[in-house]
Amino acid sequence: LARPRRVTKASVASPQVTSRVGFACSSSRTRARRSSQTLSPVSTFQNLPEVRSMAATNTAAAAATPAPAPAAPAPAVQVPRGQVDLVDFIDWTGVECLNQDSSHNIANALKQGYREDEGLHLASDSDEQLLIYIPFMQVVKLHSALFKGPEDDGPKTVKLFSNKEHMGFSNVNDYPPSDSLDLSPNHLAENKPVTLKYVKFQNVRSLTIFIEDNQSGSDVTKIQKISLYGTTVDTTNMKDLKKIEEH
Repeated sequence: LARPRRVTKASVASPQVTSRVGFACSSSRTRARRSSQTLSPVSTFQNLPEVRSMAATNTAAAAATPAPAPAAPAPAVQVPRGQVDLVDFIDWTGVECLNQDSSHNIANALKQGYREDEGLHLASDSDEQLLIYIPFMQVVKLHSALFKGPEDDGPKTVKLFSNKEHMGFSNVNDYPPSDSLDLSPNHLAENKPVTLKYVKFQNVRSLTIFIEDNQSGSDVTKIQKISLYGTTVDTTNMKDLKKIEEH
C-alpha cells in the first residue's frame, strides 16, 4: 500500500493455548506497539456495556408498562448443500489479525458463540483495513464464505488468498488473490454465504483474508461474523502408499 500504515498485531488463542506468528510485519511502528496489545477472548466480554437495573422508585411504573415485543430473530444461515461450517477445523493457536482494535478483536467475529452475539464485533484500528490469517488443522476444500457487518462500516472489498503465509500490508498487493469479493449491504445482512471460485480452494491449509475497504469509506471497519463453508480433504498416508507401490 502506498500510504504509511499504523497497524497492530495480535494473535487469537483460547485460554489454554498460546499463539504463534502467522504474518511477516515490516513496520517499525507495528513492532513498537506489539508488546502493548494482547488478545484475550475472555476480555472481550469484560468490555461490554453494563446493564443497569432501574431505581427502586421506578419499579412499580416499570411493572405497569407493557413489555416491548421481542426482536425478530436473525434469519438462519443458508448453509450450502453438502458443505459444513469449518469452524471446528480452524487451528486457533495460529489465527492472527493485523490492525485490529484490541478491545474488538478477531475472536468476536470468528469464534463460535462470540460471532452469534449481536453485542460483539471485530473492528479495525488505525484505518479501515484488516489482514486476517486462518490456518486449518487439516487440508480443506473451501466452497463459500459469509461476512456479516453493519450497513455503513461493514467490509466491502475482500480478497482471499489460499496457502499464502507471512503476508503483511507491505506485500499483500504483490500476490494475485485466489478470489476477490465485492460485498453489498445486502450480503452483510442476509446471512447468505457467497460462493467462491471453488477450483481455487481445493487444497487449503491456510486462508488469508484482506479487508481492503468498507461500505462507507470510513476509517473503521466492523465485522460481526465470519463463517467459512466447505469440506475436509481425505488425506493419504504416504508411507502406506509407498508400500502398496512396492508390491
